[in-house]
Amino acid sequence: MPSSYRNFRQSVPWLILSLEAVFIILFNIWFPYEGELMKSYPAFQDVNHMMIFGFGFYLMFLKRYGFSTTGFNLLLIVLGVQCSMLIDTFLLLLQEKNKHHLERLIEAAMSMTAVVISTGAVLGKANPVQLILMTVLELIVFRMSRWMNVTFLQVTDSISMMHVHLFGAYFGLAFSSCFSEPSPRTDKNARTPKSDLLSMLGTLFLWVFWPSFNSVLSDSKWRAIYNTYFGLAVSAVTAFALSVLTTKDGKFRMCHIHSAVLAGGVAVGYAAHSIKYPWIAMVLGLLASVIAILGSYCSQRCLNPPLKLHDTSGVHFTFGMPAVLGALAQVVLLIIKNWNNLSSLGYLVMIQVGAFCVTISVALLTGLIAGLILNLRLFKTIPVSKYFEDQFYWEFPHLAVGF
Repeated sequence: MPSSYRNFRQSVPWLILSLEAVFIILFNIWFPYEGELMKSYPAFQDVNHMMIFGFGFYLMFLKRYGFSTTGFNLLLIVLGVQCSMLIDTFLLLLQEKNKHHLERLIEAAMSMTAVVISTGAVLGKANPVQLILMTVLELIVFRMSRWMNVTFLQVTDSISMMHVHLFGAYFGLAFSSCFSEPSPRTDKNARTPKSDLLSMLGTLFLWVFWPSFNSVLSDSKWRAIYNTYFGLAVSAVTAFALSVLTTKDGKFRMCHIHSAVLAGGVAVGYAAHSIKYPWIAMVLGLLASVIAILGSYCSQRCLNPPLKLHDTSGVHFTFGMPAVLGALAQVVLLIIKNWNNLSSLGYLVMIQVGAFCVTISVALLTGLIAGLILNLRLFKTIPVSKYFEDQFYWEFPHLAVGF
């Protein structure tokens, strides 16, 4: 164990300090302060709470990985937001555009959703060096993916940002495919009542603030808030019902509630600003919850074993599949809305389908490449026997038997 700590002492601090030195220099060059729109600050607070508290606790379901979940989540977010701001600033300089710093800070925090979702797929398997480098690479690629969608396909900023769940899920799955599967005999990745309760606390944070997330970049904020809330509400109700119906003893299962109650917010996000009738958002929430719970069952038994894919926190059926549903629903609603204008309908549909294909293709390809590179011995891949283990990274004054 001590040798492993020395290895990380030689790499992690210097990597962090080097990145921060680069950030400070570039911020000094590119970021003179200017007048800001302080009316955007409440929206930033909501998104920041989601990233720090919501996802920090949401991923705390592993019984022996709580320190690493919350600690690494905070580290990745504070580094990633700075990195995302610099990437966005560089692209705006190339395009000769301008945005207020606070608006860019909100978008930078929202972009970190992709990284946090991807982290969930490799939770407990990737070391801090791999996670930090994954964060930088993923943010660059995600921002470039958004730039391609906005520049070449004329997708709006709000829609391109909603691809964050799709990108994060499939980048993370491709990245995770390069890691060795944990031993089926290990119980380190098991849940406990305490870890499930802490994870549910994070779910509640995310559930409460999700309407702000979906509406912050939208022109019709009130409509996005209403539709997101109704989608989340029906998603939660459906999750409770399906949990009872799908368990052998007819009882609620916390992992079902934990994964499915957010699916409605993910699915509604694409069209939250344009849905005119709440029942549409409610149907999307219901379908997303069904996909999340039944998809979890099918993925674990039918999809993951042949692909040898281990998805630690189930990002595929919590974020990936509901995001696919949302993207398809947006296309259907677009067809219904423009049915009388057949001359431009095909063009509009192809734009949205093209944006979806670009996002998922770039995510899968770059996630696989990043996983292959970051699993080289140079980056000190941890042994399978040390997966899901806080003690490999953190100092414990005393070791509790029940930890």
